This record gives sequence, C-alpha cells and structure tokens, in this order.
Amino acid sequence: MRPDAPREADRPIGELLRELGDEIATLVRAEIALARAEMAEKAKPAVASAGMFGGSALLALGAFGAFTTFLIAVLALALQVWAAALIVTVIYGVIAFAFAQSGKHKLEEATPLVPEQTAQTVKEDIEWAKTRAQSGMRSR
Repeated sequence: MRPDAPREADRPIGELLRELGDEIATLVRAEIALARAEMAEKAKPAVASAGMFGGSALLALGAFGAFTTFLIAVLALALQVWAAALIVTVIYGVIAFAFAQSGKHKLEEATPLVPEQTAQTVKEDIEWAKTRAQSGMRSR
C-alpha cells in the first residue's frame, strides 16, 4: 500500500459501498459471461447432431409410411380394408403410448442443464462479497 493512499478504515462508508457495488457488478457480468460460455460448450454436440437427426427422421417417416401401407395391405387380404387400417392404428397408438411413458421417465431422471461451474463460482463470489462487506464494517 502506498503511504499516501487512505487506509480502508479512513475511507467514507459510502465510497466503500460504492466500490463494493462496482466490484460485485463486475463479478456478476463475469459470471454471466462464464455461464454463456459454459452453456455454449455443452450445447455444441447437440447442435452438431441436430441436422443428422433431422435427415434420419425424414427418411424414417417415409419408411414408416411404406411399412404402414404394407401392413394394411397384408391384413386387407383377410379383413376389410377399414378393419385392417383400424388394427394398425391401434397397434401404433399402443406403441406410441409406451414410448411416451418411457420418455417421460427418462426425462425425469435426466440431470438439469445448469452451468455447474458458474453456480459454484457465484457461491464463492457471494461469500467473498459478504466477507469483504463484514470486514469493511468492522474496520469502522
């Protein structure tokens, strides 16, 4: 510390609080930037694979339509066409319900997408600010 610089205890409380507020604002901006960077890093693999999933979904939809037509044609040999279509619809509905239930359970098990590193550093910053504010109050 320079000899001509005022000691923390000699500075007005308003100045100390203003400085603390500026430092906290800087920390908050830094934490927001860190959270953005962390979330962008976590999202990169998902963004990269989105196009491939889109293409595969389009082709799967075409295959599904062809398979549905095949099933109805096969069942129509033994039943009326409307009955064959109804049977295929009910089977698809049951499978869709099972998938939805399975997906719901998997979603409940998934960990939340939160920037964990940022959350930890924010906690540390809050503790630092509390300690700094308390030491500023004690030195008065």
